[in-house]
Amino acid sequence: MKRYKYLAIIALCFGAMSLQSCLDFDEPTDDFRPEDIDIKEEVLAGTPDHIDYKAEFTEVQVDSAAKKLKNYFGMMKTAQYYMRGGKDGNPPVSHAYQRHYTLSDVYAQYSVVPHQDFAFASELISSYQVSPDWNAGGDGLFAGPRAGLSPMLNHQASDTIPEVKAIALLLFNYSAIENIDMYGTTAYTDFKNNKENPPFKYEDMKSIYYKVEENIDTIVKCLRYFPNKPAWYQEKVLAIVNNLNEITRDKKNGVKDLETWARFANSLKLRMAMHIVKVEPETARKWAEDAVQSGVIDNLKYEISLLPSEYGASHPLVEISETWNDLRLSASFVSLAKSLQHPYAISLFMKNSSKLSDANKVNVEAESEVIGIRSGVHTGRGQAEASNQFIGFSRLNKYLIDKAPLYLFKLAEIDFLRAEGALRGWNMGGSAEFFYNRGIDNSTIFEPGTDIANSIAPVMQEYKQIENAVPYTYKDPTGSSEPIESVTKIGVKWNEADSREIKLEKIITQKFIAIFPNSPEAWGERRRTGYPKMFPVLNVDEGDGSLHPGDLVRRMLFPNNDDASLKDIQETGLEALGGPDQQATRVWWDVNKENF
Repeated sequence: MKRYKYLAIIALCFGAMSLQSCLDFDEPTDDFRPEDIDIKEEVLAGTPDHIDYKAEFTEVQVDSAAKKLKNYFGMMKTAQYYMRGGKDGNPPVSHAYQRHYTLSDVYAQYSVVPHQDFAFASELISSYQVSPDWNAGGDGLFAGPRAGLSPMLNHQASDTIPEVKAIALLLFNYSAIENIDMYGTTAYTDFKNNKENPPFKYEDMKSIYYKVEENIDTIVKCLRYFPNKPAWYQEKVLAIVNNLNEITRDKKNGVKDLETWARFANSLKLRMAMHIVKVEPETARKWAEDAVQSGVIDNLKYEISLLPSEYGASHPLVEISETWNDLRLSASFVSLAKSLQHPYAISLFMKNSSKLSDANKVNVEAESEVIGIRSGVHTGRGQAEASNQFIGFSRLNKYLIDKAPLYLFKLAEIDFLRAEGALRGWNMGGSAEFFYNRGIDNSTIFEPGTDIANSIAPVMQEYKQIENAVPYTYKDPTGSSEPIESVTKIGVKWNEADSREIKLEKIITQKFIAIFPNSPEAWGERRRTGYPKMFPVLNVDEGDGSLHPGDLVRRMLFPNNDDASLKDIQETGLEALGGPDQQATRVWWDVNKENF
């Protein structure tokens, strides 16, 4: 199509991708271990929530504290890696990334695992099959960071450099919220207090949300007070922060003081506010408006991410998809992109690499169509195309995903949050239409400022003008599922005459595309709003028995299997969760009611 000539040229320049069948698979049970961090010292138990940011110290005291904390600063650095699939203190790698994200990728319907068998893990028969090995994966996004951050938060010397302690507390809380959004509860205070041995007390989600919000307010006050400190102090603290920092581009973008970190904290508060909008609407509005007034991420220079281009690696999805053949696009995600005529449908999404057929005939020739796998079908066995035709379904263009940022916060997400807030009548500093359109402008996976990111700008301008969805019927070439008409009926262009519900669907649909592949948040928004509309998952009865046809998995099951943890779950975990340890149990903010 003419509107996408730029991306078509880009895709053609790279040519067709060739797959290698390699048995270099991950071992999903190879989880983060606290002993990976080599600091042998007494167990620290301090006051992690206490940040006396107005306290005054001498240069000698600050230097002494920095010396005592030197190794802990290194732990903060590696904690940032663990937050997006790091392993053994290194930047994100495919092994850990796959471990952490596979189930949320599947639950969000970004992707499907195209084979049932794994060399080093339990099988995945269908999308909602319960597997203890895989179910524990998402917990690693908190287990690693908390093991690296809790000792620092409880070290007495951290009180002498409160800004660094505030950043550590922010990272801890970001990971904690991400975790409980998936599982429903955790032993938040015990973990923050650096408690090492059971019993651990689980806390209800509401309490954790409120504690994190209180922390955020203190963190922001601390970081915003920083410019009032003596020049020598500012210089020393900025040197420490710049050395341990892996997720902001402050030095490159000329951001002064600790402004990006303050906006990071407020953006987390805004995200949390929107999560709770259906269970506590007035609190949600207050948190959201306070966060925006204080200052959230409102410019690309404030985005929070790990950049493969900086640490000299590829995005983990390249190896997972291309080399291991462990990921293929879901039919729902492809259908959504096709119906909306999104540029991804002809650039990021590749055509099928081999012929696809049912028992009677070949229905799709090789390299002829972008086509995904229906979520919930029984895929084949083996990671080679010759023995498992599901490997031949559409995958990601490795050349375009290669250097994609691994975001904690993307400007586009914040804009879509503000668009929804404005739609609800909150003071978000602008209109829903403004934030919606700016969100689309910055919604692609490409690293900002790169040639490919710049080249797509005119394409996105045209994309925003699409008024109607294109009718599309998904036909499963393997005969594993019946044909189904696309459930995407909305267009892209903002229309003030639309109902609030249609406007919300547009906002969340574009947000879902924009934050790809941040599947924990995408899955959370699907649970909260019901958007974007997706094909029903097949074979939901192969879950834990709590789901019915048409249901979504509402939470991941507890990741624990040792006797002490199981005892903790029985004594405090189930009460904190507010329901049985089942896939159908809704987390606190996921209430079954209308969006408005």
